[in-house]
Amino acid sequence: MSTGPSAAGKTGPLVGLKVIEMAGLGPVPLAGLMLSEMGAEVLRIERAGISQPPLSLPDEYNIDRHGRAILRLDLKRRDGADLMLRLAEKADVLLEGFRPGVMERLGLGPEAMLARNPGLIYGRTTGFGQDGPLAGRAGHDITYLAYCGVLHAIGHADSRPVPPLNLVADYGGGAMMLVSGLLASLFQRSRTGRGEVVDAAMVEGASMLAAPLHAFTAAGLWSENRGANLLDSGAPFYDTYETSDGRHIAVGCLEPQFFAEFARLLPLDDHFVSGQYDKTLWPPMRAAIADRVRQKSRDDWDLLFAQTDACVAPVLSLHEAKQHPHNRARNAFVIAGTLERPAPAPRFSGSQPTPATKPADSDLAPSTVLARFGFSKNEIDDLVKSGLFDR
Repeated sequence: MSTGPSAAGKTGPLVGLKVIEMAGLGPVPLAGLMLSEMGAEVLRIERAGISQPPLSLPDEYNIDRHGRAILRLDLKRRDGADLMLRLAEKADVLLEGFRPGVMERLGLGPEAMLARNPGLIYGRTTGFGQDGPLAGRAGHDITYLAYCGVLHAIGHADSRPVPPLNLVADYGGGAMMLVSGLLASLFQRSRTGRGEVVDAAMVEGASMLAAPLHAFTAAGLWSENRGANLLDSGAPFYDTYETSDGRHIAVGCLEPQFFAEFARLLPLDDHFVSGQYDKTLWPPMRAAIADRVRQKSRDDWDLLFAQTDACVAPVLSLHEAKQHPHNRARNAFVIAGTLERPAPAPRFSGSQPTPATKPADSDLAPSTVLARFGFSKNEIDDLVKSGLFDR
């Protein structure tokens, strides 16, 4: 597949790939953004006559709409659903994140679309999957983490579970698993010519991310008590500490050589170094570390540990992260239109992903969008005259 510029001026390893994204929240828009920035031509289908949600962002900041062409369709009209089927004939991938049965009731389920395009990769993201007792239930990231056991594991000892923003189920277990499944299916299609359905359930994706923890638990090396384990703030050498200025540093010196370096610079008594993994020493070790860390500011500690392998880092705010010298040297954040945001990831040696902005594409006339999907001038003229499109 070519990695040169696409018709939309994009570059990246997915140039030439045509993707239809059914507008929604959370994982599907992030998956659409990632595919777009890797070069795919993404067409976002929004429902006609539906106002934007109360918490929706202005377009210049709304990355759920960046990097895509947009059509607003009434899919309850027969001709709207028919157009979707015709678009699917010309697409490589479809993404949708509705509750089970919604696309089928519109006549746009996998059976109908794969009948029109047997090579289509039909990607579906839900909370609980397409079947099972909870399949029809509403939920959010915190809901799915609660059901898969992950939420129970996150938090300090003798405290309540803490939601890790919405990064684990929505974006890790949802968007990332969906993109992985789509790319795997595209590889399979390159050998078989056949498409398939990718069922990415967030509760299962988040659970898969925790597979190593299940292995530790089975081996008797992980307690179900929060804040009692190596990676959940139970170990004093894997936790955050408050500094003299009320900010924090993150300490993550798991390996003995890194912990020894940390103890030398803090400093910390030698008996803690020789007994790093002696859990009876963890309470006084934590107290000693906390007492020492409170004696300097966050940035003073950062300066002390900056050139070492002690695995100590300043806890930066989102704004501060953009200014950090390493992130600036790597161009880890980019200006995309009026928004400063993370640069596309991952990076590729053979082509450069294109950061998505509020594009001219979002304001394209339906005729231009349809032309990119291979519709003829006569077909486009008939569709535009039908009054189907909501501008």
